[in-house]
Amino acid sequence: MGNRMNPNHNGKGKSEVVVVTGASAGVGRAIAKEFATHGASVVLLARSRDGLEGARHDVERLGGRALPILTDVSDDLQVEAAADRAEQEFGPIDMWINNAMVSVLSPALQMTAADYRRVTDVTYLGYVYGTLAALRRMVPRDRGVVVQIGSALAYRAIPLQSAYCGAKHAIQGFTEALRSELIHDNSNVQLSIVQLPAVNTPQFSWIKTRMPRHPQPVPPIFQPEVIARYVYWIAHHPRREFTIGLSAARAIIGDKFFPGLLDHLLAYMGYGAQQTKESVDPRRANNLYDPLPGDYGARGQFDDRSADYSVQAWANRHRSWLALGLSLAALSSLYLTARRSA
Repeated sequence: MGNRMNPNHNGKGKSEVVVVTGASAGVGRAIAKEFATHGASVVLLARSRDGLEGARHDVERLGGRALPILTDVSDDLQVEAAADRAEQEFGPIDMWINNAMVSVLSPALQMTAADYRRVTDVTYLGYVYGTLAALRRMVPRDRGVVVQIGSALAYRAIPLQSAYCGAKHAIQGFTEALRSELIHDNSNVQLSIVQLPAVNTPQFSWIKTRMPRHPQPVPPIFQPEVIARYVYWIAHHPRREFTIGLSAARAIIGDKFFPGLLDHLLAYMGYGAQQTKESVDPRRANNLYDPLPGDYGARGQFDDRSADYSVQAWANRHRSWLALGLSLAALSSLYLTARRSA
């Protein structure tokens, strides 16, 4: 499972064909734009007509080809139909990026069965349907890349997001099981998962909430373009897993060693960290079942608090060179120490 995709074409002189779910806004919108800057043919899947039209305009303005397809990823038939149309109009799919999500900010005891079902249908089963649609086409060709947009919350869940955290945990389990099957079958199809930190996206303006104050990502916050750059890189240099942001890495590692401590720490800090000081009407319009009108773009309302780079992700990307450099430095130190002692 070690082939590499050319960053400009699919090996036959044609532009890459990339499917992005949840492409109308947020991280998905930023990913679509990033691929467009490299001349890709981007298939945009989302529920929002306004958002899809905005994404189409962005992709074409940046030099890519765009194919917007109105799709609710919780419907496997719609996903399959979108994959068929993508290949009919653009050719074989080279990469499939699963990103679509919905969430509810609420204590678990105030959630409804319908809330849990909807979040699971979109945020987990949407990934399952997208992945299977991609693999049905990639596996017979023995090439292709599927990237799952995951989260540190797949390892360390937080209060008020039990449905979303459960879905992200499920994505992790599904992806690991499927990866083993691809290895068993000696498939050259690549399967990667990118674990995200908090990101400044419009979701906090439209998720359903039962809390008294406006939702926010748990600081530190990163711009969606940071995520998009590394997703593009991972799609062309697949790894089993890639974590973006020191905060995400700390959460994942911390949960392995101090899960009980984090339970209590998040009980104390987790509620306030997910809300601003601004009050919000819990009855406000949300996108849980239907998209909101308008084009929201990639970024949310937290620009002034969001970083546009990640030193940790840079180091993660270049870890082989860094390890080599540290090894050479250690050997040089040992050599100089030995010469002084001689």
